[in-house]
Amino acid sequence: MIALATRLLGRLPIGWLQLAHRRGRFLAAVLGVGFANLLVFMQLGFMGALTGTVGLPYAALEADILIQAPDANTLTDGSPLPRQRMLDALAVPGVAAAAPVFMGKLEWRSADGSARSLDVMGVDPRLPSLRALEGRRDVLTLPGAAFIDRATRNVPPGVFAGLDAGTPQRFEFQGRSLTLHGSFRIGGSFSGDGWLVMSDQSFMGLFRNRSLRAPNLILVRAAPGQDAAALAARINAALPGADAVARTLDVALARDRTFQTTQRPVGIIFGMGVLMGALVGLIIVYQVLSSDVADHLREYATMKAMGYRQGFFLGIIMEQAVVLAAFGFIPGSLMAYGLYALLTAVTGIDVLMPPERLLGVLLGTVVMCVASGALATRRLVRADPAELF
Repeated sequence: MIALATRLLGRLPIGWLQLAHRRGRFLAAVLGVGFANLLVFMQLGFMGALTGTVGLPYAALEADILIQAPDANTLTDGSPLPRQRMLDALAVPGVAAAAPVFMGKLEWRSADGSARSLDVMGVDPRLPSLRALEGRRDVLTLPGAAFIDRATRNVPPGVFAGLDAGTPQRFEFQGRSLTLHGSFRIGGSFSGDGWLVMSDQSFMGLFRNRSLRAPNLILVRAAPGQDAAALAARINAALPGADAVARTLDVALARDRTFQTTQRPVGIIFGMGVLMGALVGLIIVYQVLSSDVADHLREYATMKAMGYRQGFFLGIIMEQAVVLAAFGFIPGSLMAYGLYALLTAVTGIDVLMPPERLLGVLLGTVVMCVASGALATRRLVRADPAELF
């Protein structure tokens, strides 16, 4: 290894030799960088899981354009809008279909005291709304019929087994009896454990303060060959008043993700966590490298008096920084893989490690270590050999 490093650097790998000479300090530095990597990986994993779960219900909708109230920042938090806006949209050339959707939230408590929070979607069974319901929408016309998200967390044992066996499951929700006739899959989020879909009529029975004349969303499908962005602009031009706005599904999803990550506390906390991880790594590497410079200051000063230039010493420190970055990245990424798998199994939320995250964190670690190395060489720059001897 030393021979290879000598060939690559064109000199002895002095930085590596100095790190390897004090193995205890080297191991502590590697673990410190690895811990900082782990912090960054975990915060990025949480952030990725957040943005990933935000996109799940959008992907399930059978729509090209959403019409929402102007105050809607997410799929579920907008005010109701007049149902008449669906008819206004249908009058725009290029619109193939439109369907109202009602959004609500309920807590499902079991007799054993366990509870799960469900996002509820009320749809018109006559109109396409969710891709997963195609071919089964007529079931929702039955009074109190519903489908449950198969990825819902903490569902009582036997519910999905019964549904798979073709046995409807009857439950009480907020004093109303609902019958689960089947399942679909969207996935839980940071604010809910899963989804429940029922007809708009059943939805009104569950949420008595709501009105069929005021849905939360209007799903719009474009006719074949229509550009969704241009069609959304034409719909906005045709909508009277300022009580509704049309956005393409991609634009609505991007707004939702931006809101969740920049204005919701959970997104801000995850972002701060990434910065804290980078700061911890910067401090650890700086402490290691500055201590190493201090320990070898007399040797460096001697070499400086012999005519070695500043670039030579900077190269040694940078060599140490890159070694620490590479060796620290390996345990940090391996531990992150393990914790991602554990979190996915425990929470039911996919915490994934995309290749670009691995590459980004590796490059960020190298930059962090090199910056620490540059700071650590300041003392060496100011060192005067005459004052040291």
